Amino acid sequence: MTLTAFTNAKVIDPKGGTVAQGTVITAHGTIQDVGATAIPKGAQTVDCGGKYLAPGIVDIGVKVSEPGERHKESFASAGRAAARGGVTTIVTRPDTLPAIDTPEVLEFVARRAAEDSPVNVLPMAALTKGRDGREMTEIGFLKDAGAIAFSDCDRVVTDTKVYSRALTYARAMDALVVGHIQEPGLSNGAAVTSGKFASLRGLPGVSPMAERMGLDRDIALLEMTGARYHVDQITTSRALPALERAKSNGLDITAGVGIHHLTLNELDVADYRTFFKLKPPLRAEEDRLAVVEAVASGLIDIICSMHTPQDEESKRLPFEEAASGAVGLETLLPAALRLVHEKMIDLPTLWRALSLNPAQRFGLPSGRMEAGAPADLVLFDAGAPFVMDRETLASKSRNTPFDGARMQGRVLGTWVGGTRVAGES
Repeated sequence: MTLTAFTNAKVIDPKGGTVAQGTVITAHGTIQDVGATAIPKGAQTVDCGGKYLAPGIVDIGVKVSEPGERHKESFASAGRAAARGGVTTIVTRPDTLPAIDTPEVLEFVARRAAEDSPVNVLPMAALTKGRDGREMTEIGFLKDAGAIAFSDCDRVVTDTKVYSRALTYARAMDALVVGHIQEPGLSNGAAVTSGKFASLRGLPGVSPMAERMGLDRDIALLEMTGARYHVDQITTSRALPALERAKSNGLDITAGVGIHHLTLNELDVADYRTFFKLKPPLRAEEDRLAVVEAVASGLIDIICSMHTPQDEESKRLPFEEAASGAVGLETLLPAALRLVHEKMIDLPTLWRALSLNPAQRFGLPSGRMEAGAPADLVLFDAGAPFVMDRETLASKSRNTPFDGARMQGRVLGTWVGGTRVAGES
């Protein structure tokens, strides 16, 4: 492997909480030295031009539509999008057609990912067969086959006996369970968050309490089973005290939030633009600010893109009928930098949520800027302005709510295992 020296870089260390000017040396797929005082003989030099160099983003909960809906997103297109967005590892969801609920399907996905994607791909598997909530999957076999975690995604397991058994078995296998906490009865058929704005727009809404109720139930089950558990998204202020209590009580629980809920609010759906239809729906500005503060304080551990590709036919429908979700692999970094530019969060804290914390929660060696860590790196210009044009996205589906938005932050280069996968060589 090439010996490489990244010189003249502002190095972000999320573990140490620092940003420092320096040189980073990589070789044999790993970081050899951070803050090197001399460039080794024969090293290839990358002049970072005073821009930021950070561990590559670890994005969890990415939807890649293989098998079943390859026209929406393939491993090749998702991998290109990730590389262009500074994402070096994606943890994929099992809500495919069919669901990833057997070792055979999991092995197919892993093989396709290894062949087609320039970035690391780690698959989650379904918690119950067909994601139907009736019978748990073979968690042990799936874990042996390479499943990094288990989730039924946005299909909440309503049978608490089935769910408790699955959590108990997952604990015995030391497997991480990723849960979606919207109470399904209240959430069914909802398109937006309930309130005056939803009423004025004539759209069916769901109370933010649906999230609090779903979290309360799952916390009770964690107290009963002792499972390792990660909440895919917390988007409302009312759920935060319950999360804080669960952590202070010693439960093995972490939580994430999607970038769209950190940077957009319910008013963005004013023109009935279906690219703003998400699951859970966008929240009030007060909720957004509370969730941003929870990320800054460390109460919410992880920021992810919740990359959910939908084709034009799925989105060109009335708001109530349109499919939920937005792509986010390429917009995750510039959108997250909005929080930095607005001085709501600093870069090391942001990178803990984007890289270090997801890597640690999912048992990965990446996310660190230190000797021995994988040479998964992103070089970016935090202040570079541009107007987002969805037609330029590498994803097969281009359902981004940031189309036409003014943004700051461009990826200049992405390296996976020391090999450049995006940016000029």
